[in-house]
Amino acid sequence: MGSMSEKVSGKANEMAGKAKQAAGKATKSKTMQAEGTAQKAKGKAQVAVAKAKDKAKGAASRM
Repeated sequence: MGSMSEKVSGKANEMAGKAKQAAGKATKSKTMQAEGTAQKAKGKAQVAVAKAKDKAKGAASRM
């Protein structure tokens, strides 16, 4: 998977996680809030990995 698609997937997970958190708060569902928090964290991690890959590619191409 390319880093751009990883970033998009990560951002999608972040947004879905935020939505789950909000829905969990609205329905007072601790489970849904926790799932949203986990999905949001997963998305942030995906974006971070993609950015790190981009930096590594840039460093490798400068060698």
